[in-house]
Amino acid sequence: MEDPIAAVAATAIFVVAYVLIATERLHRTVIALAGAAAVLALHLVHQDIAFSGGHGGIDWNVIFLLVGMMIIVSITRRAGLFQWMAIKAAKMSHGQPVRVIVLMSAATALLSAGLDNVTTVLFMAPISLLIADGLGINPLPLLIAQIISSNIGGTATLIGDPPNIMIGSTAKLGFLDFIVHLTPVVIVVFGGFIGVYLWLFRGQLKAPPDAAERIAGFDESRAITDPGLCRRCLAVLALTFGGFFAHQALGLEPATVALTGAALLLLISKADITEVLHDLEWTTLFFFIGLFVMVGALVETGVIGLLAKMLIARAEQSPGATAVVLLWFSGLASGVVDNIPFVATMNPMLTELAAGFAGVPVSSVTVDQLQASVMMPFWWALALGACLGGNLTLVGASANVVVAGIADKSGNPIGFKHYLRYGIPCTLVSIVICNVYLWLRYL
Repeated sequence: MEDPIAAVAATAIFVVAYVLIATERLHRTVIALAGAAAVLALHLVHQDIAFSGGHGGIDWNVIFLLVGMMIIVSITRRAGLFQWMAIKAAKMSHGQPVRVIVLMSAATALLSAGLDNVTTVLFMAPISLLIADGLGINPLPLLIAQIISSNIGGTATLIGDPPNIMIGSTAKLGFLDFIVHLTPVVIVVFGGFIGVYLWLFRGQLKAPPDAAERIAGFDESRAITDPGLCRRCLAVLALTFGGFFAHQALGLEPATVALTGAALLLLISKADITEVLHDLEWTTLFFFIGLFVMVGALVETGVIGLLAKMLIARAEQSPGATAVVLLWFSGLASGVVDNIPFVATMNPMLTELAAGFAGVPVSSVTVDQLQASVMMPFWWALALGACLGGNLTLVGASANVVVAGIADKSGNPIGFKHYLRYGIPCTLVSIVICNVYLWLRYL
């Protein structure tokens, strides 16, 4: 660590900001922007680095992915498609909140695995709000379940969660690698989550006596207010989702796909751009910007790198135990620091570890050495810990912050401390299951 004073200052600012976010005395976006201004003013991270979009800076791919999808969601909502989906889902549940949670959680997990968890919650959260309103129940159990299930489902595939994309790129792991090695344990984790979650909310999942009768009387065919616009939205959605699946083969970033879809839909829908931009979750976008800058200061001053090096230094002595420690460390750290910059810091550390095991310089490490049998537990431990650890707190992953922003805008804010009641136990159960899985399969 080149400058201990700078490292202490960056850590202090981050901790103070985190405590203020947790106490909810000020809006989290105000705190994040104030923290970002502080680290920039104190030169703990240079503005050029913070705004560059590189290592230690704002991840503009995340920001513009959100912008693109928010525009698509805003226009699609006007066509009535979300209302139609909400009524269909509510009818399938027969007005029973437990069935609604299981159904919506499963749908969210599956979509998150096939697309990505941020895109999924942008679509699913508005539907949950509509279902809760139709059933006459509190929407928070539905929204919190969607946060957790989106991160669980996103863990299953290469494209489901940004940390997996980053790990796959560094370790040269493909789409099928993630399915073979992570999807089996994710299925078990999802089952454990449903059991724990329903137990945590026991007694709270009750709908009014007339809920089933009210739901049965809904006519989904009347929800589509503009059939022509709905067809155009569905066409653009299909093209956008296809772009997400093929973005690596096309050499495009997910943000480029989302912005292209948004631009196309704006052109063919003739929507009022002022109204559409008004619908964007600006507080969520600026919260991300502030958080990325603060975490960038931790990266630039060497705080995260020092923690990572301390962990990896023990790997050669006890690989199995260190992989387990990495799983737990990644899970806990990703609940505090957004999992994207955390994985960005850990990836070079694991590359160095692969070179050390092979006895070669980092610059000449090969794909075979990155994927050596001794290395695989570390890659999968990092992926499982970072993705599932994002469920620990309300700021642990991008999907969490997006749902929190949607909830705020709807008048149903998710408190930081309130979320911890469910995030902590669900995350711990998930990590325990992954611990057993890693030990039985790889160690």
